[in-house]
Amino acid sequence: MLARAAAASIDDVGVAAAKAGSKAAGVVIDDAAVTPQYVRGLAAERELPIVKRIAIGSLRNKFLIILPVILLLSQFVPWLLTPILMIGGAYLCYEGAEKVWAKVSGHDAHGGEEKLKDEKTLISGAVRTDLILSAEIMVISLNEVADQSFWSRLAILCIVAVVMTVAVYGAVGIIVKMDDVGLRLSEQSASGVAAFGRGLVKAMPIVLTALTVIGTAAMLWVGGHILLVGTDELGWHGLYSVVHHMEEAAHDATGPLGGFVGWLVNTIASAIIGLVVGAILVVIITFAFHRNKDTDAHGTEHAPTPAESTVPAADATDAAAKPSPAAEPVETAKPSPAAEPVNAAEPASPAEPSSEAKPKPATGTTE
Repeated sequence: MLARAAAASIDDVGVAAAKAGSKAAGVVIDDAAVTPQYVRGLAAERELPIVKRIAIGSLRNKFLIILPVILLLSQFVPWLLTPILMIGGAYLCYEGAEKVWAKVSGHDAHGGEEKLKDEKTLISGAVRTDLILSAEIMVISLNEVADQSFWSRLAILCIVAVVMTVAVYGAVGIIVKMDDVGLRLSEQSASGVAAFGRGLVKAMPIVLTALTVIGTAAMLWVGGHILLVGTDELGWHGLYSVVHHMEEAAHDATGPLGGFVGWLVNTIASAIIGLVVGAILVVIITFAFHRNKDTDAHGTEHAPTPAESTVPAADATDAAAKPSPAAEPVETAKPSPAAEPVNAAEPASPAEPSSEAKPKPATGTTE
């Protein structure tokens, strides 16, 4: 009986995990589209190790940060889940808008050169982005099993975390190594296989470029959708109602394609919201960054030195070229003859009268 109960419980957990995972499939696809851009342009032998490190970081995010936090919040303060998720959505909007600005302006938004990619920086950036996307996946999954007991929710979310991570980063690993597979196939003797391999090699740069665009759009869509749903859950129904009515109108007007078209309308609206919010954040953060930079520059470059504060600006060059009169040695500093002590100034010794007091001998006399 215990074995049957355990088996039934495992079946229920498996079914619930599959249901919860299917609800988060859209975010999983976005996650798989976002990650390849972080390994683009790196050496071929470094691609899989970096994907592996990002996957380990993703599991760490899910099991050490997201899972404990959302379970505790859902158990004690469930109303905090939405604001926290909205903060993450705003970060995704900022990341997506920053990439759009970098593409439009023609330079890296962070001011760095893309040719010089630091692996540690790339991995930390990918793990930060994964933290938001993984949080979205886990919260969607949690909402689907909110009626389960605590331990059932824990088991279901653990299964979802592992399966989603393997699915996302397994797909990413296949995508980034397809050009190497194509190169191997192009060296085969069979003409058909070789032609297929050459086609893969030529197609992969296009695929990776498309995935970069899709990944940026996915950041804006997911971030905007989080904000859209979050505002509705917090009681601000206006924006969500407008998008929902647009989605329903598109669904009703397109017949058999209504489901896809309605989803597309919602996605485009969410991406526009994400782009607007992200652009505002980019402007605010960029302005604050430049303001701090200008303040630091003025503080270090324009602080007057003591010498500058006493010399007029117009005569600074001349003053530096010529020594000031006060700096030249003055002749009066040397002792002058008049300043030397005279004998008359000294008191005469009583034993030795001065030469003027001695009588002169008379001429022609003898002693």
